[in-house]
Amino acid sequence: MTPTLEMVELRKSYGKFVAVDGVSITIPPGTVFGLLGPNGAGKTTTLRMIMDIIAPDSGQILFDGRPRSREDLERIGYLPEERGLYRRMTVLEQLTFLGELHGLTAKEAKLRGTAWLERMDVGDRAERKVEELSKGQQQKVQIAGTLLHEPEVVILDEPFSGLDPINQSLFKDLLAGYKAEGRTILFSTHIMEQAEKLCDHICLISKGRAVLAGELAAIKRREGGNAYRLVASGDLDRAGEVAGVDHAVVDADGERARLFLTADAVAADVLRDLVGFLAVRDFRSEEPELEEIFVKAVQNAA
Repeated sequence: MTPTLEMVELRKSYGKFVAVDGVSITIPPGTVFGLLGPNGAGKTTTLRMIMDIIAPDSGQILFDGRPRSREDLERIGYLPEERGLYRRMTVLEQLTFLGELHGLTAKEAKLRGTAWLERMDVGDRAERKVEELSKGQQQKVQIAGTLLHEPEVVILDEPFSGLDPINQSLFKDLLAGYKAEGRTILFSTHIMEQAEKLCDHICLISKGRAVLAGELAAIKRREGGNAYRLVASGDLDRAGEVAGVDHAVVDADGERARLFLTADAVAADVLRDLVGFLAVRDFRSEEPELEEIFVKAVQNAA
């Protein structure tokens, strides 16, 4: 299957500072792809190179398996990190203007803009000036402007910034609907919890370099292969002494523990020894949290 987007050895420097250092990313069609990392890792620079806002020093950007063209950018909806609304325009005027920039007629842009405002629960703000809206409402207008022309590919830079939990949930539902329609979504974030709930594939970036990339489920299975959750009655502190257990972290309730097995341990053998002195109710492989995976990947890459 030809990737929707592919970045091959992208590099961008500003003087002696290397913002993006040989990053390669493959984004399959119809997926939600997370570009993850702390602030300053190179995420925004990477997205700006995809959108041809800045040019890479070296490397290649492919769209549907061929070099990206200006025409391909018309098929993309882009939400930049630095929001760009005209504050003295009314909300509907703003959306109509953005729609026209994407090739819609003024009439079609106005109709779509009105529908999107209702969908984003800000329909009653259509005739208000942008500067009169709250930060969260402005963010919703910006999102509507990004999606107004029904793009095939959606690229979002820190899209949840400025949204309260209720509106974050609304936006997540919107992205899920886009994915169900077969569209490709690429978004950046430094909040791992968001990515863990939304993404199919990820790329973790640290100091301009990709330190881990691939299908999220496969990464979690691979990275969590030695972590197990134990629920049992008895002396759980002894679990750390069992052969094959590197160490154990016992919860405060004394009935749950997280066991970290050695690389050569066999889980069935560990369980056999545990039931010799514990009443085991549950023993299962436990996937690590994405933030834990990221910290480990950064440390290994250092």
